[in-house]
Amino acid sequence: MTAADDPAGHGRLLAGTAWVVLLLGLWVWGRDLTDGSGAGSAPIAGDIAAVGRPLGIPLPPPHDPIEGAAPRRIEVPSIGVDAPVVARGLDEDGAIDPPPFDAPRTVGWYGNGTEPGAKGPALFVGHVDTETRPAVFYGLSAARPGAKVEVTRTDGTVAEFTVDDVQVLTRERFNADKAYGPRRKGRAELRLITCGGTYDRASRSYDANVVVSAYLTGERPKGNGGS
Repeated sequence: MTAADDPAGHGRLLAGTAWVVLLLGLWVWGRDLTDGSGAGSAPIAGDIAAVGRPLGIPLPPPHDPIEGAAPRRIEVPSIGVDAPVVARGLDEDGAIDPPPFDAPRTVGWYGNGTEPGAKGPALFVGHVDTETRPAVFYGLSAARPGAKVEVTRTDGTVAEFTVDDVQVLTRERFNADKAYGPRRKGRAELRLITCGGTYDRASRSYDANVVVSAYLTGERPKGNGGS
C-alpha cells in the first residue's frame, strides 16, 4: 500500500509538515515577499546551527543574480535528490500548501515568491517521510556546505547553487527571518526545508525543521555539464 492509499500515511505527512508550512506561509504573508516511526534515522535532532558552516570550507564566489524563471526540477547529487518541482500557493489560512500527499517524491516551490536565480531567497519545501517510507527530502539533514544544488528552469537553463549553511531549527527557537530571509543582501539564494528533530508519536509531528541555505554560483544551458 502506498502513502497515497493509506489514511495514516496522509496524517503523517500532514502532521510532519503542517507547522513549518504554516509558519512559512504566515511569514510570507506578513512580509509580502516578492523579491514515522520514520523509515529510518535521517531526521536529526539539534538546535540552531546544528551543522552550520565548518571553518575552513572553501566556497566559490557568488554569481550575480540572473533573470528569474520558474523551476521544473531540482537535483542535489550528494544526497540523491532528483525530483520534479511543482508551484504551490497559499491556502485560505495563509499557509503554503505542501506538495500533494500522493506525490511524496515531489518538491514544492512557493510560486508567488522569488524565482530561483533572481535576487533573494527562493523557497522549496518537501516531505521527509511517509508512514511507511522515505520521501524526497529524507536525506536533507546530510547535506553539507560545498554541496551542489542544480535547478532546471522553464527557460531551458540550469541555475547552479552551492550550499553554505545547514541548520536545524527547533520550534522553541524558531526564527522565520533566520530561516527564510536573505543571508546576504543582493545575492540569489534558495532554501530547502523539511521536517527534522524528534518524531513524537502522540502529536504525530516532528519538533524541528532542517533548513539548508544555498546561493547562486553559476548558470548553464540545460544539457551542458557543470564545472
